[in-house]
Amino acid sequence: MAPVRYRGGMDNPSAERTVRDRLLTRADLQRLSGEHSLIDCDMEGADLSNLDLSGWSFQRCNLRKADFRGSRLERTHWQSCRAPFADLSGCDLSEAAFVASDFNNGSFKRALLEAARFSQCKLTGADLSEVRAIDLDFEETLLINAKLPRLSFRRATLKRVDFSQADLRNCDFRQANFIESSLREANMHGCRFDGADLRGADLGGLRLVDAAPFRGATISRDQATQLLSELGLHVR
Repeated sequence: MAPVRYRGGMDNPSAERTVRDRLLTRADLQRLSGEHSLIDCDMEGADLSNLDLSGWSFQRCNLRKADFRGSRLERTHWQSCRAPFADLSGCDLSEAAFVASDFNNGSFKRALLEAARFSQCKLTGADLSEVRAIDLDFEETLLINAKLPRLSFRRATLKRVDFSQADLRNCDFRQANFIESSLREANMHGCRFDGADLRGADLGGLRLVDAAPFRGATISRDQATQLLSELGLHVR
């Protein structure tokens, strides 16, 4: 394999260093000092655990089944990456930005996601159990069948976020605003929705007997009609 080359002169160590279109191993990344931008690189199945990659950028990279467990990934940027089944358990992802990337069935268990952002991402089946998250933001993201127990979305604006069939047990949605989002058939046992605006949420599959957590939330007339129809009542 040819040696990894980067853009940016050695006389200017602050210059952005870019690696393009390479098959990279753990050893390759360990040889790259400082922050780097990886574009169109292939790290499928690579052991990248416990590395310090803070501030790195990954663009259109293949990270399928890559193992990042315990790595430092603060301020990282992930753009159009393919990372199904990637393992980011226990990683520090503070202020990380994920854009238009596929992390289906990935693991973020016990990760630090303070001020992390997910936009236009696919996280179907992803595991975000036991994450530490303050100011975590999702927008236009698929979280179908994902595990998100005990996460706080208090005062969050959730725009085009699909929580269908997700594990949302004991999540805090107080004063959250749902815009074109879905809670269809999600497990919402123990959730809090006080002050939430659910008029922009798909509540399909919700039964009146399961509606207790929504006490104090705002729903639309159509949503109320859907719930009352189970009792044979008609809203006119």
